[in-house]
Amino acid sequence: MSQSHFGLIGLGVMGENLVLNAERNGFSSVVYNRTYAKTEEFLNGRGQGRNIQGATDLQDFVGKLERPRRILMMVKAGPAVDAVVDQISPYLEEGDLLIDGGNSDYHDTERRVKELESKSFGFIGMGVSGGAKGALEGPSMMPGGTKASYDAIESLVNKMAAQVDDGPCVTYIGPGGSGHLVKTVHNGIEYGIEQILAEGYDLMKRVKGMNGEQMADVLAQWNATEELSSYLVEITEVCLRTKDPEDGADLVEKIMDQAGQKGTGLWTVVTALQMGASVPTIYASLNGRVMSSLKPERVAAESILKGPVIKDFDLGTPDDAMAPLMDATVLSCIASYAQGMELLRIASRDLDYSLQMPSIAQIWKGGCIIRARLLQRIQDAFAANPDLTNLMLDPWFADQINRRLPGLAKVVAGAAESGIPVPCFSSTLDYINSYRTGRLPQNLVQAMRDCFGSHTYQRVDKEGAFHTEWLG
Repeated sequence: MSQSHFGLIGLGVMGENLVLNAERNGFSSVVYNRTYAKTEEFLNGRGQGRNIQGATDLQDFVGKLERPRRILMMVKAGPAVDAVVDQISPYLEEGDLLIDGGNSDYHDTERRVKELESKSFGFIGMGVSGGAKGALEGPSMMPGGTKASYDAIESLVNKMAAQVDDGPCVTYIGPGGSGHLVKTVHNGIEYGIEQILAEGYDLMKRVKGMNGEQMADVLAQWNATEELSSYLVEITEVCLRTKDPEDGADLVEKIMDQAGQKGTGLWTVVTALQMGASVPTIYASLNGRVMSSLKPERVAAESILKGPVIKDFDLGTPDDAMAPLMDATVLSCIASYAQGMELLRIASRDLDYSLQMPSIAQIWKGGCIIRARLLQRIQDAFAANPDLTNLMLDPWFADQINRRLPGLAKVVAGAAESGIPVPCFSSTLDYINSYRTGRLPQNLVQAMRDCFGSHTYQRVDKEGAFHTEWLG
């Protein structure tokens, strides 16, 4: 067989689907997996009859690729990526390009770009979103590194990516680790929206006593609106309608209430704290997963710590699509996007990434997990005002907030009176109320800091730094 256009290392589900995607789009491929038995299984199964060949080792793998070589690594983030880079580097030549398609920490990608470029190899850190189905049919891809390295794979990724009305869902993100940073923030937004929908489900079930089908009908109404039409709302409806084949009961009620995480949500929050970006809705979603992991403690505490009796309060009715609850959901989803975009804006400035916010919104419109009709509005907002400091200040989004804020407040108040935790809803309410308040009480915090630590403070009526001997 002649030399292949494209190489893949790592035949997990995502890797298999991405190489099948590349081959379907006209790129002959060679694959390598750490265990050759896995390679053989793929070639004799899903890869059979396709323009895909296998390699027994990395030297064989590199030798079967045309130059300059384009190699996608789909291995576990962290030391595994460094190990593959170290093992394959002796076989690479000037101009060859490695692409890390996993969920790597952007700091690691920054380091790898510098190290590989110094050896005259290219390195791209590329976030890939869309799950297994998206990888096969067309994901959203977020490549970062040198522009020259991106130019070398542009024709490949343009064909592999999901396609929307205004183009493929891939673009050059920026230098260094920018691609993986954008993917990390994408996942932080995803954490937020998943928790938001879970809180809406919890309120409909516990306050209104609705079953899976009834709740799914509400989600179907939400998914028909511009504000909430999205992949995550769509699959939430599916999850709520799905029955346990053993007894026909709602399957979701048989699932343990402990949510896992792979680190990207944590990285989003840590990066936001380091850069001074406010992401309370996203943080609340991360903390919701942490709290869910404390299952034995929560079960024990339930019999000791007593809360109020759950009261019926106004969440709306199925006839009006649960209007107050929809208000809370819309504003919390807007807040999750706004906080993610704000973090990217600050990171772009601090790291000199020159991120193009309309382009990021555009590539998230198809293929990825957070794809939604709302992203067209986000794209339009940043296109109309490149200096927009917060998405909530765009006229369309400001109108949504002004109209829906009473509904969000009603939901949070009712949940508090019933003792039902709604961390994302309540954090969103605090976020919006804080952002729209011209004077916050941190003047007292500054007074206390100066009182115990002589940290000084500024005044509203004079220039300069001041100190007071508060204790005489």
